[in-house]
Formats: sequence, C-alpha cells, structure tokens
Amino acid sequence: MTMRRSTRLAVCLLAAGLASGLVAFRSNPEPPAPAPVASPTPPIPELKPAPSTPIAEEKAALGDDDTWQPEWDATIERALPDELVSPKIGHKVAQFCPRYSSISEADRRAFWAYFFQALAGAEAGLQATADVQHTEPQVAVVDGVSHRMVRAQGLLQLTYEDSRRYGCDFDWRADKHLPPHDPRKTILQPDNNLLCGVSILENQLVDQRKPLMSVSSYWSTLRPGWPGNKVFIKQMRNVPAACGRPRLTVPTKSTASSHPASTPQTGD
Repeated sequence: MTMRRSTRLAVCLLAAGLASGLVAFRSNPEPPAPAPVASPTPPIPELKPAPSTPIAEEKAALGDDDTWQPEWDATIERALPDELVSPKIGHKVAQFCPRYSSISEADRRAFWAYFFQALAGAEAGLQATADVQHTEPQVAVVDGVSHRMVRAQGLLQLTYEDSRRYGCDFDWRADKHLPPHDPRKTILQPDNNLLCGVSILENQLVDQRKPLMSVSSYWSTLRPGWPGNKVFIKQMRNVPAACGRPRLTVPTKSTASSHPASTPQTGD
C-alpha cells in the first residue's frame, strides 16, 4: 500500500512538472531576439570657409548686408554627394581649380562652396529673395507646377518645376499666396535654394556627364557665349588658394564642349 502511494505521488509530481514546463514553453516559444546593432554614424566632413567672391567684397565695402552668408558654405559642403567631391571629377573643374584632384577633401568641398557663391553672384547678385520674370523666348515658358509664366527665383534663380525634376523642397501651394520677394517662400529660403542647386549640378556633371560649362547647362551663366557667362567667370577670380591659379579666359560656343541643346529649363 505504501509503495502504491509513493508511486502515485511520484506520478503526480512528474505531471505537475511537465505542465509547468509546458506553460513556460508556451509563454516563451522562442528565445528573445538579439538587440539590433546600431549602424555606424557617417563621419562628419571637415568644413572650411570659402573666400569671398568679388561681388561679395564689393557689397562688404558698401555695407550691403543683402549678401552671401558664411553659414551657406556649410549648407553646401555638407550636402555634396561623393561623386562631386571625388578627385575623379577634377578634369571638369580644371579651369578654375587646377589642383582639384590632389588637394584635400575639405579643400574640394570649399571649392564647391565658392563655386555656388560665384554662381549666385552671377545669377542673382547674391540676393536671396531675387525674383525675375524673363521675356526671352528660350525661357518665357509656362511653369509646369505653378501653371504660370516661369519666374527665376532665389540665389540660384530656380523654378517650382525643379521640385518635380530634381526633388527640390519647394512648395507652390504654400508660396502662391505670399508676395514675390517674401523670404518665407520655400523657394527663396537659402538652404532650399542651394540644396536644389547641388542636385541640379550633380545631374549635369554626374548623371548627364556634361562639362561644368556647357551650351545646354541649366544656368545660362554657365553657357559659353551667353552674356552672363563673362560675369560668372569674373566671380571665379578668388577661388580657394589650395586650387592654384584659375584660368579666367572666356570660352566661346565653338571652343566649349557641346551637347545637343534642349529647351532651357531656366536659370538666367
């Protein structure tokens, strides 16, 4: 009798153990997933201030505050894609930065900051709220986003259609009720305008493999033979010292590398 009771007790204890184990298994059917490993943070590039262009120097001498701001250098230098910073693109900018392929990455970034300052000087006189409607047949077209006649706006004289072409952060719906030169307009905000310019330049030099100055460039100031091209080249006089001495000769349409000209997208 005692043995039977012991056997029954052992069986009950075994059943209870199996049941508790089953409950524990069901509540934790799989081992916990390992904690995700954080991806390494990309290194922050070294930034250098760009020199002042001739027009910026003139404005400073006159006490004109409507000019290039130092923080815009950083905006551009941080946004540059690897392809534009690569030494491999040196042949495209050799006229203005002969040593591009051999200088430091920080100096290459500073060159591009200077380039956009020079471009903004030629395009808009360094005025962030510049707003111009051109009458030339090549650019007097309807903007596909605003459905109004194209207006070239901001530091780099861009259009709302560029938001569709290049993914620029311009919001026509928010801007259309604001006055033409209102700095609250998304297209006139310097960061938005300059970052859009970086995308456009990447498209021209990297995606389309065009030279820096081309007869079909987005900006007419980069088109050899166009009046604004002389103004742009003049503004390239003060490139960073690391670049070496720039060649400020003005190319003609016949000497420049040409590509089939498309309908100008804008830019003055």
